[in-house]
Amino acid sequence: MAQILSEKGIENYLPLQKTLKQWSDRRKLVSEPLFRSYVFVCISHKQHLSTLQTPGVVRFITFERKAVPIPVLQIEAIKVFIETGEEMLSEIPEMEIGDRVVVTRGSLQGLEGILVQISKKHRMRIMIEGIQQSLHLKMPASYLKKI
Repeated sequence: MAQILSEKGIENYLPLQKTLKQWSDRRKLVSEPLFRSYVFVCISHKQHLSTLQTPGVVRFITFERKAVPIPVLQIEAIKVFIETGEEMLSEIPEMEIGDRVVVTRGSLQGLEGILVQISKKHRMRIMIEGIQQSLHLKMPASYLKKI
């Protein structure tokens, strides 16, 4: 779908991550979408209908029947995360599940969301608002700040 959007001249971003897949006879690194069923688009009001008429596009993420814009800063943070794969370990932050948080340093600086999980392995899960998808992250607690 991202390729078709590009061919139509619609600026889009499909974050892909490399994953090692195991078949019965081999293993292979494949690229998969970071967020299944989501492609980010940057469109003008004129491109709205053309985008919706693209094969594979079902709808935009909406709130109160209006398309929800994802801040450019958050898209850039996802791009940097994909490029660097930065995952650094630290202590578990003194935050609670459900807290609104923002990443204050590192490649994901500016990414905002809701803290939905903290594991014993210092892995945090942050729900990115608007798309209702989450990322599993490893980073120093000092990188997160409660909003």
